[in-house]
Amino acid sequence: MLGVRARVTDAVAFEARRGENKRAMRVVRARRPDRLRWRSAVSVVNAGAGRLRGLDRLRIEEPVREMVLDLDDDVLQREVVLDARRYDVDLDRGEVLPFHSMGDLRRYAFLVGADIRTIMRYVELPEDFMAPVDTAGCVLVGRAMANHHRRRAQRLWLELPDPDAPRQRMRHEEMMADRAKRDAETARRWDAFARRLLTP
Repeated sequence: MLGVRARVTDAVAFEARRGENKRAMRVVRARRPDRLRWRSAVSVVNAGAGRLRGLDRLRIEEPVREMVLDLDDDVLQREVVLDARRYDVDLDRGEVLPFHSMGDLRRYAFLVGADIRTIMRYVELPEDFMAPVDTAGCVLVGRAMANHHRRRAQRLWLELPDPDAPRQRMRHEEMMADRAKRDAETARRWDAFARRLLTP
């Protein structure tokens, strides 16, 4: 085991490589929570727990869940819960993220102009309007789509000539600029959707 002076990410990665998930979890519990290294270390523990089943998984997941619920930092608490969802680990049972029904989800998507069919590709959604949705999963899809369209818009803008250049844009450059604007707007819509889901 690495010394107590080792960075929490290094100590947890060391234990995780050895398959010592319980020790990795103890390292995380012994360190002061912060939004950078500690959060990253918790993600490593959750990734390990996500590969386990039955009691082995429960022995890791439950102590981490209790630790996260005790955090004083609401933003850190929320982001750790969302990170865990990437590994199919449930640290939130209604205590951290707000409750939303399928009706709420459809309304939010309509208001910001997001395509709910995209969410359905990645998250199982209920048919009943009053049934609860997987808030964490929907937020992650919204953020991923926002990042995807934002990166695509930035790549297109980087390929375009300087807008202050003396020559006019060619037809294909105008089309690229229009596509970049559409992608930027789509990214804004998905970002607004994800933020709305995190609002009670």
